[in-house]
Amino acid sequence: MAGYGHPYVIHAANLAQVYEQAAQAQQQQAEPVRIAHEHAQYQQQQQPLQQQQQIRAASPPHHLQAQDALAQAAQLELGQNPNALAIRRPFDPTAHDLEANFRLTRFADLKGRGCKVPQEVLLKLLEGLQDDQGQEEHSTHFMHVQIAKVGIGMDASITPLRHSGLSLVQTTDFFYPLVEDPYMQGKIACANVLSDLYAMGVTECDNMLMLLAVSTKMTEKERDVVIPLIMRGFKDCALEAGTTVTGGQTVMNPWCTIGGVATTICQPNEFIIPDSAVVGDVLVLTKPLGTQVALNAHQWLDQPERWNRIKLVVSEEDVRKAYQRSMDSMARLNRTASRLMHKYNAHAATDVTGFGLLGHAQALARSQKAEVGFVIHNLPVIAKMAAVGKACGNMFQLQQGNSAETSGGLLICLPREQAAAYCKDIQKVEGYQAWIIGIVEKGNKTARIIDKPRVIEVPAKEKDGELW
Repeated sequence: MAGYGHPYVIHAANLAQVYEQAAQAQQQQAEPVRIAHEHAQYQQQQQPLQQQQQIRAASPPHHLQAQDALAQAAQLELGQNPNALAIRRPFDPTAHDLEANFRLTRFADLKGRGCKVPQEVLLKLLEGLQDDQGQEEHSTHFMHVQIAKVGIGMDASITPLRHSGLSLVQTTDFFYPLVEDPYMQGKIACANVLSDLYAMGVTECDNMLMLLAVSTKMTEKERDVVIPLIMRGFKDCALEAGTTVTGGQTVMNPWCTIGGVATTICQPNEFIIPDSAVVGDVLVLTKPLGTQVALNAHQWLDQPERWNRIKLVVSEEDVRKAYQRSMDSMARLNRTASRLMHKYNAHAATDVTGFGLLGHAQALARSQKAEVGFVIHNLPVIAKMAAVGKACGNMFQLQQGNSAETSGGLLICLPREQAAAYCKDIQKVEGYQAWIIGIVEKGNKTARIIDKPRVIEVPAKEKDGELW
């Protein structure tokens, strides 16, 4: 793929230019998003940097004018609200000298028809691979300590190494543009890759690679604006996670894709094998559902025939706020949720992504050693999105748990006596809610949602100028 002259590999000179622009933009703009409780420190750091930018903008060297213009335009993406860490000004293509009707999500035709292999098909494929490798029933010993090999179907692969009981934990993921803001698309992609590590209780990532495909349908101008912003978002999210991007692969492709590989080396106590749920545990979810509904509703603002289906139950303002909430949620790392899994003795966990809440709950239930079943009673949903889902004729299957999520929360099996403290702790540390949504009972390693689950609107009450 990377051979000289291959038609689908970006020309070295062009790729170097893209990387240079990303680096310039990174230098000239402070990291635009931080965890909410670091807001005061962020403002103090931002003030002198803004002064430096004003000085540079007054008389920039001729050869840096283009890069300065890009950086200054990128600054327009952040609103001036005190809660700007969460609320972003909508991405304005014209601020980057792009056409007003530019939409990043149009560079992924396949997304509308679904981009994931159906779960039942995937399971059959994995069965054959697992049978060939014989991973399901075997474990390995190092230093007289038993280390289980985790099957291919789990969120991340855990491979025991030959060095003093260490294990290699690794995961990869990528997807198509979901949001119009390239910077946020990069952040979401990075957070999504890292979530698979966090679901295994791994809180430290040693290295990341970035996998990026530039759409052949992009003009040179669109590429030179969009790709550096995506790369910078990915890099900023990696820095928030305490890791760095050291390489990857960038190619041309009909559809734009963004993702990566996350790798870490762990001792046995640094990860949690997701197979120890017991009867009496409860299920905790750390992010609200409804991102797919919100993202589609936002795209329908430009499509009158679709907008007419939902405008009786939701306003344009409601849709734009739900879209902002979705971006904020998807770009938020599950790292704190993962750390607290150790503190509160979690028995198993997975992240909720493309197969929806029920699909991932079923996959987790199948992996348990005990004869248990998961029953889900509560569905925390981004405000107004349950009503939108119903108005669409239930096409998203949100209340049935089949609506796809991207970079969703962790679904965690916790001891009943620990769950409330876990939820309280995560809200204290991050300022975001987590919810007890179900129970673990005796069963046959399946999961289900009750017929009429309780929908929890998130947030329960609107606050002016705030997302949550």
